[in-house]
Amino acid sequence: MPFTLAAPVHSELVIKKSRFLGCVEPVAGREEAVARVQELWAQHPDARHICWALMAGGHSAANDDGEPSGTAGRPMLDVLRHQELEGVLATVVRYFGGIKLGAGGLVRAYTDSVAQALLGVERVPLIRVQTLHVTVPYAYEGIVRREFDALGAELGEVRHGADVEMTLQVAEDRVAALVPRIDDATQGRAVWMPGA
Repeated sequence: MPFTLAAPVHSELVIKKSRFLGCVEPVAGREEAVARVQELWAQHPDARHICWALMAGGHSAANDDGEPSGTAGRPMLDVLRHQELEGVLATVVRYFGGIKLGAGGLVRAYTDSVAQALLGVERVPLIRVQTLHVTVPYAYEGIVRREFDALGAELGEVRHGADVEMTLQVAEDRVAALVPRIDDATQGRAVWMPGA
């Protein structure tokens, strides 16, 4: 099961006079991640490198930002994968201290920056939801709402017209149970709209 974070977590390491500022934070996708890296450059204009790794929306990305290939972004991404994290961005801001660390030293530094930020962090289970739209006769509105509650569905917009149109969000793994329960409760009179 994938997990995400409720809030950003940070670390700071000093290795041979180089300062590594690590952060792992929740993000929605690549656009938000790239914007966040740009914000970090604005906050740390004197930094030598801002390396990052992204796991979001089933996509991953890693950026070494000028460090030797494979010594920063990829090791950071490996930590995120090992922790089964999704919807997160790991960044490490490096202020160069004048002493080269070598490829192995860089891999350790970037890996440790992310791993230390994640020490003792509370991982939040990532639950994928699906949006459904259903129309039911007025007589069934109450029972349908109770069925939604019973299966942990979150009721969104409700429109009252000739019938009751409802939009809801439910965990993907509960859709297969919810639809037949609503169909049974409404004696087959529920009408599922596209996207259901």
